[in-house]
Amino acid sequence: MPVVPATEEAITRAAQALAHGEIVAFPTETVYGLGADARDAHAVAKVFAAKERPRFNPLIVHVPDLAAAEAYATFDATARKLAEAFWPGPLSLVLPKRANSGIADLVTAGLDTIALRAPNHSVAQRLLAEAKRPIAAPSANRSGRVSPTMAAHVEAELGEVPAMILDGAPCPLGIESTVVGVAGDTPVLLRLGTVPREAIEAVLGHALPLANENAAIASPGQLERHYAPNTPLRLGATDVRTGEALLAFGPNAPQGAVASINLSASGDLEEAAANLFASLRRLDESGAMAIAVMPIPEHALGEAINDRLRRAAKAR
Repeated sequence: MPVVPATEEAITRAAQALAHGEIVAFPTETVYGLGADARDAHAVAKVFAAKERPRFNPLIVHVPDLAAAEAYATFDATARKLAEAFWPGPLSLVLPKRANSGIADLVTAGLDTIALRAPNHSVAQRLLAEAKRPIAAPSANRSGRVSPTMAAHVEAELGEVPAMILDGAPCPLGIESTVVGVAGDTPVLLRLGTVPREAIEAVLGHALPLANENAAIASPGQLERHYAPNTPLRLGATDVRTGEALLAFGPNAPQGAVASINLSASGDLEEAAANLFASLRRLDESGAMAIAVMPIPEHALGEAINDRLRRAAKAR
């Protein structure tokens, strides 16, 4: 199915496709998702097959709001506070799954928890309203590859696999949602993302620890190697070597690269996050032997950007 503009008529057809067990790609404020009815195990299996995704890696279920989410998970006072502060928006919560949730076990990788979020994107919200069903949707790309922030990225990765690719323009934020586990006594940061850790800590009123790297996978984005282009990355670069492309940040970028993209010449981390994945894709197509990546500050959104870059740079 070719990419189609996300008109009301196209969204209605996409909702019908979901109702018939098909998979549909659609934009969110973070990245494009590859969605299926979260209650339909056969449809969810198509998502895993399309992405070549390990079955032990759970999916995030998209819902319109907190009221809808409560049908699938149990919210304590902390979880409710976070949902009220950040939904709709780029925060996913891993919560105790209700026994009668109706969510396919494949979505949660057989765990007794479920990841939920309410997206803050008009196309995603209109699709949820039209479909009247929870939509399990990881990023619309092959597993481990660079996440898509444009409909054309989805088409390049998945071709005719989705029943439809709704084009809602480039994703404004460009990095996946932050994931917080609220299934135990103390909240834990399972995945760095678009909501900075400091913003969540301000709502909680205390520090938010990062999950142990050796803990069992409870959330998407915890695989050691992820978000990776085919071209190797060299992090913390202050120069450019022969045959390298450059992913720059801030002023005074070194010269001499095969190709060069500046995530933000002014050093704006929000701009850098929005440009990250599309820039990695473009440099991956430059023919360079490697991509030199300039240092990025390790605070606010920089923490999530560096997380994605470190995972992308892991040895093959």
